Amino acid sequence: MPPSPVILAIANQKGGVGKTTTAVNLAASLAAAEKRTLLVDCDPQGNASSGVGVRRQTVERSIYDVLIGQAEVPEVIRHTAVPLLDVIPATQDLVAAELELVDATDRGTRLRDALRPHIGRYAYVILDCPPSLGLLTLNALTAATRVLVPLQCEYFALEGLTHLMATIDRVKNAFNPELEIEGVVLTMFDGRNSLTHQVADEVKSHFHVFDTIIPRNVKLSEAPSHGKPALLYDSQSKGAQGYLSLAREILDAAGDNKKKARGREARPRT
Repeated sequence: MPPSPVILAIANQKGGVGKTTTAVNLAASLAAAEKRTLLVDCDPQGNASSGVGVRRQTVERSIYDVLIGQAEVPEVIRHTAVPLLDVIPATQDLVAAELELVDATDRGTRLRDALRPHIGRYAYVILDCPPSLGLLTLNALTAATRVLVPLQCEYFALEGLTHLMATIDRVKNAFNPELEIEGVVLTMFDGRNSLTHQVADEVKSHFHVFDTIIPRNVKLSEAPSHGKPALLYDSQSKGAQGYLSLAREILDAAGDNKKKARGREARPRT
């Protein structure tokens, strides 16, 4: 029986921190590492969808249809130009889902219940959350096994991070006891700014922070307008290489976790 996929929610309620950039480019990097990956766009802006080449006007069915029970997951999956990378797109229709589901008893578990029966062939499922802590993000956190937090090193970063961690704890206690923090990834990093280093040091003193730091990079900013992850737009750019490095860290950590699990299983009971 194949192992269950890692379902990784990319979450931060603050906008403009590189959340969708991280979702798109991490998903592409995991696929480049020959891990079959599914990117799920949970943001009504649909930027993760367009970032992998899915034009909004071509989307007939989306994650919205899945959440309201009008489609099954296999019906809405689209292939991308990146081998081994598929996407479930989102459109502006997704805004209505929060209103339509508000009285549903299973409103917080719709995404989990829809995804789980159909994602066994993937090694990783990446959930791009909207920049808020509403019902869509709740669904993503309830469906996920792990959370990755992109963080821009600026003055209000720690305050927002504290609120997010409190929300994750509440979701874990109420809906999803297996949810764990994968770590914090520093994005849009400008090493010339002294405040950047101060915030980075403060975050590292409280949370697990990945060694990989994603720099400010023109190619990362340009790639979405071409409907491509940075790997396809300019694979040698610092941004593309940064996300490849982040993917390697995540894969290495997963390998260590599997070894520890095997060690526990092999340990004789006393």
